[in-house]
Parts: sequence; C-alpha cells; structure tokens
Amino acid sequence: MPHDPVTRHTFDEVMVPNYAPARIIPVKGRGSRVWDQEHREYVDLAGGIAVTSLGHAHPGLVGVLHEQAEKLWHVSNVLTNEPALRLARTLCNKTFAERVFFANSGAEANEAAFKLARRYGWQHHGPEKNEIISFTDSFHGRTLFTVAVGGQPKYLEGFEPAPDGIHHATYNDLASVEALISERTCAVVVEPIRGEGGVVPADPEFLKGLRQLCDQHQALLVFDEVQSGVGRTGSLYAYQHYGVTPDILTSAKGLGGGFPIGAMLTTAAIAATFGIGTHGSTYGGNALACAVAQRVLEVVSQPEVLAGVEARSQLLREGLTRLGKQYGLFEEVRGLGLLLGCVLNEQWQGRAKDLVAAGLEAGVLILVAGAGVVRLAPSLIIPETDIEEALSRLDTAFAALTSH
Repeated sequence: MPHDPVTRHTFDEVMVPNYAPARIIPVKGRGSRVWDQEHREYVDLAGGIAVTSLGHAHPGLVGVLHEQAEKLWHVSNVLTNEPALRLARTLCNKTFAERVFFANSGAEANEAAFKLARRYGWQHHGPEKNEIISFTDSFHGRTLFTVAVGGQPKYLEGFEPAPDGIHHATYNDLASVEALISERTCAVVVEPIRGEGGVVPADPEFLKGLRQLCDQHQALLVFDEVQSGVGRTGSLYAYQHYGVTPDILTSAKGLGGGFPIGAMLTTAAIAATFGIGTHGSTYGGNALACAVAQRVLEVVSQPEVLAGVEARSQLLREGLTRLGKQYGLFEEVRGLGLLLGCVLNEQWQGRAKDLVAAGLEAGVLILVAGAGVVRLAPSLIIPETDIEEALSRLDTAFAALTSH
C-alpha cells in the first residue's frame, strides 16, 4: 500500500517545533553512507550524535534484530528475559560493575543514577546527605532533574522551579570542587569528556582528584559516559582510559548502535539501595534492545576494533588539522578517539552551524557542540576510504565557505 509523500515541510505541519532539522530527509543508510529522498549520498561523520557506533544497517545488528523479533519483543519487568540477562552479565564482565539497571535513553540512565545516589546518601548517612555537585556547561539529559544537574541555564529557562540541592563547579578545576564539597554531598557527577559542552577531555589529575575527594567525603563518583562510552574513546569505557573507577556509570547512545537503550552500572553494595519498587521503567530491559546491544558490545570490545578507533582518530584528526590551517578556521582539534571537536578560531567563533551547513551542501554530515565547536562522532568502524572521501568533501565545503 503506497504511503502519502512526506517532505521537510511536513515536519512544520505536524511536529512540535522544538527541533530545527536540516532540509534533507535521509531514507537509507549503509555503513557510513546515507542517502536522502533525492538519492543524494552523504558521508556520515555525525553518527546520529555518537549513536550509530557500527554504522548503518550493520549486518550483525540487522541479523540479531530479525532473530529476536521473531521470538519475543516485550514482557515488562514483571518478568525478566534472556537478552537482558545476557547483556547485564556482559556489562558486568567487561567493566567494574556488579549490577545493571536498564532504561531507554541516556537521560533515563542519568535520572536513575542521580536518584540512586540520593537514596544511597539518605539510607546510609541520613536525609541531609542529598547535595549533588556537577559542572557548569555539562549535559546529562532533558528531564527536569538531569537538566538541573547539567548546569546550562538555557535548558532550564521556563521550566523552573528546578530540583534543588545541586551545585556547579568548574570543569577541570579541582579547587572549585573542594570549595563546594562537604558532608552533605552525596555525589559528584562528571562527564570524562564533556560532549555537548564543546568536546573537552578531562585532565587525568582532575578525575583522580575527584575520586579522592569523593572517598574523603563519603560521596559517590558518577561518570556520565552516555557519549564517551562503548568504544568511542578507543577504550570500551573512558574510565578505563583514565584509570579512575567511578561508583556509578551511565551508558546509552552507542550501546544500542541506533536502537534505543540506556544502562546504569554500579556495584552490588550501592545497587542494594534500589530495593523492590524503588525505581522502574516499563520498557527498560526490552528484549529487542538488549539483543542488539549485546551484539554491539561483542563487536566493539574486540581488541582490533578498539585499536582501529585510535587509527581512524589519527587519520581524521590530521586531516581536520590540515584543513583548519589551510582555510584559517580552527584553533585546535581536540577530543579522544572518535569523539573530536574542531574549535573555531576567533575570526569564526559562533559560526559552527555555518560549517555544518557547508558540509551538508558538500555531502558530509557533521555536528556542532556549542556555537564555537564542530563535532565529529562517526562509526567506530568507518572505512578509511570514507574518512578520506569526507575530508575531500570538507575541503570543497570549506573552500566555498571561506571564498565568500
């Protein structure tokens, strides 16, 4: 049965206007290439914002999705299911974790983490141990609690009053945390690589200092690895790259390779705080999502795949640095693995969206991380030929942009 045609104009007619999507509509993806309604091809360096960790329509993911779809989709958490149990066991085997809670998104995983941290403080130390320290310009999701923890006023405007008991320190500034932390602090929440806030990696000594401060004040250290996890940095999780182990870790985005799933990882002792009925999710641990995520982890955790992330990172970083110098655009290219940020120089500050638009015109999908940083988060297994093609197209894009 034929469908009525839909266009970008349809979005304005039927969708809530909280997004401003590009004028093209992708309809098909294979690997690191996508095609729009007009059959025009693009190299994807955006990865659905660090989500399509194995590219589009990866045969292994398609296969396991079809296999699970013919068995069982959903039973709710009144019952458990085999894919959820297998995935939880895999996550525990490959990380510090001993217990896992499944959700549908990064925001939900973070919501669970923040609630767990507060309840743990309440249960073990009393109701006054409820304060959370986060960092200005961080990002942890769009629920009211996660926006309040995030420390970006623009995302909270018009939604107040926000949950209180949240304080914001300065990222990579340990002294600013020392000034805020106290016996009332139940958790310090940090992104090992600040994603939306400009792709800023944490200094190793900063994370080590946070671990020490949390230990001194009996607070939990929470790592938001929604964007940095599942191989994105060249380690399975960024905490392993830094050698600093959190008490709670959140994962999503690349975990499902495009299928919605989130996870909160923690120890058995901390997890015990979430007794029966204290928290839940109707779809969390969905059999389809967990089956796909299991295959993603099996592929990504292979040593050759993780090593390949670093090789691809180097190729991309060198090419972007060269183009940035050639066209006078970038101050630096920073990040870890395949989460890279091109920081615009003074002349181009605030014009990241212009570079994204130029890239789209030339057939490359890229992102922003604030108005002054262009972000790239491609598939972890993007072919090197696709990287070279993307750099060639960006050369064309930047030449056109800077000639005006």
